[in-house]
Amino acid sequence: MHEANAHKARITQIEEFINDVLKEDLKQLEHHLNQFNEEIMEFVQLKNTLQTFGDHMPDGYKTQLNIGSNIFMQARVKQMDKILVNVGKGVYLEMSMEEAIHYSDVRIKILTKQADVVRDESIKKRSQIKMSLIAISEREKLLQQLDER
Repeated sequence: MHEANAHKARITQIEEFINDVLKEDLKQLEHHLNQFNEEIMEFVQLKNTLQTFGDHMPDGYKTQLNIGSNIFMQARVKQMDKILVNVGKGVYLEMSMEEAIHYSDVRIKILTKQADVVRDESIKKRSQIKMSLIAISEREKLLQQLDER
């Protein structure tokens, strides 16, 4: 009887570990992975936009500019040799189109590697959850064997 109680207590500990630690870690990792994916998509979009401007709009373009209180004014961008790129923390650098495209490529590579690391950690957490569930299953089998005696 004492052995059965020990197995039940251990099963409870493993279940609490899965729910309180492993699943919470997995949620955090998935949140970080989503953030990396959003950033990657922003830089891919920036790169595609810059390439479209360079290929199809060498003489500039027309746009509407919000001048405040959702009042828009028609504007024409004639000079597109330099743009401002947000490099993080609200800091903008002036870059040429080629520099901005290169910057986007580098950021995409860095963010992809960081996302891969987080994805690998997520896989490890999932495998820890599976192993813990297997441990619970084995303990439950032992409990059944003890009950049959």
